[in-house]
Amino acid sequence: MADNVDEDSLERIKNGDYVVLKRGEDIFKAVQIQPNRKSIFEKQWFLPDTAVGQLYGTTFDIGPGGILQPKKPKDTESSTDAKEAGTDNRNILDDGKSQKLTRDDIENLKEQGLKDQEIIQQLVDNSATFRDKTKYAQDKYIKKKKKKYENTVTILKPSCRILAMMYHGREPGKICHLRYDMLAQMLTLANIHAGSKVLVFETCAGLVLGSVMERMGGYGSVIQMYPGGGPVRAGVESFGFPAHFHDTLHEFPICHVNALLAGTLDTTSKDPSADSKQFDMAAGDGLNPPKAEASSCPVDVKMESNNGDEESPDPEKEEREKRIEAKAQEKKVKLEEKRKKLASAAALLEGRNADGLVIASRFHPCPVVLGLIKFLSPSRPFVVYSQFKEPLIECFTKLKVQGGTVNLRLTDTWLRRYQVLPNRTHPVLLMSGAGGYILSGITVEADRSKPERSQPAEEPPPAKRPKVTDTEG
Repeated sequence: MADNVDEDSLERIKNGDYVVLKRGEDIFKAVQIQPNRKSIFEKQWFLPDTAVGQLYGTTFDIGPGGILQPKKPKDTESSTDAKEAGTDNRNILDDGKSQKLTRDDIENLKEQGLKDQEIIQQLVDNSATFRDKTKYAQDKYIKKKKKKYENTVTILKPSCRILAMMYHGREPGKICHLRYDMLAQMLTLANIHAGSKVLVFETCAGLVLGSVMERMGGYGSVIQMYPGGGPVRAGVESFGFPAHFHDTLHEFPICHVNALLAGTLDTTSKDPSADSKQFDMAAGDGLNPPKAEASSCPVDVKMESNNGDEESPDPEKEEREKRIEAKAQEKKVKLEEKRKKLASAAALLEGRNADGLVIASRFHPCPVVLGLIKFLSPSRPFVVYSQFKEPLIECFTKLKVQGGTVNLRLTDTWLRRYQVLPNRTHPVLLMSGAGGYILSGITVEADRSKPERSQPAEEPPPAKRPKVTDTEG
């Protein structure tokens, strides 16, 4: 019994957890459970911390005061009884006059404390055309009103699939329009598993990085190669990983890759005088000069400014100097931490024995692939995602010419979702037309004694895809 209790407690909502809110079929939002903190989701506010202690996947009713109450099993079924259905909808005219209740009437019903099912029942009773609709049309009408007036929310445990659906539905540009089926193929083709060493270069808000970390389960090493001043990991936080997951994560700026390959990267020594100048510049803001400049002031000037009182200190000046010194010290600590992270990541990369490479970014993939593939051991997979086909075709050709890779494949996936209902099974009308393209391959030990081939290898025809995988959802 004790083991069962422990297993249940792992799947219960706790304060500080990152969760995903769901409403309807495809509306998601990631939030963190914090005490007495409101969340606004689809124009409704509530207190997520009132769900602490409940199981993940529970559907809640939003009660008065934003309190979440678990939805009763009997409420999951429609309480609206189907009226006598008509034969067809040919005589129904959608002129906007069939509903007797006005917007003000519906708002009054909400103020009276009526639940969503009761409001929907009122809408059905006051509809002049509901009885004349077919059974299917009646179900569709009730489903549409539920989506608009149902006051419920479901709390889910974050996963790479759920977060990919959330980003793709709300902000697809942030993840380069990466679809969840393409993300699953990338993780499979790159052979991501626990205990491996994986290089990740992505500009997908941390979604790909978090998916790799989730698949590895906190074992192994993940090295994030990032452009710009620092890594972006907003999506990683939404996963809510335990602390030991972050111990496996390392970071390395991609601008230092060439220096590391050439053996000229120095991560231990740095000019201390340059450091002190940088710290002084950071501490001084023009209005408040650094401590060194303040101390160079002559003694007699200080005495004159203090009207001859040598022992009366200026509290504002001392406080300002303390702030400047604290700011400089904080800058030194941050630089030292950054230097240590750079050194640890460089030590992992110097062996050139990584087990996998995953690239998904808005940048042109060719220079990134050709530079980072040198850190892989032979017989290791690599995967490159791009929203467009042309950059991957160019990359395909350059890898063929350079050699050192086999089993190169350029693929795309056609995903079609189906509505499966009695006598109404058909493809969903609105679906994604394209989910991007994936270039995958395996590294081999290249024979450097042979000269490079003068003629480029055959380029895959632009009009035909080398491989197409059909996935049904």
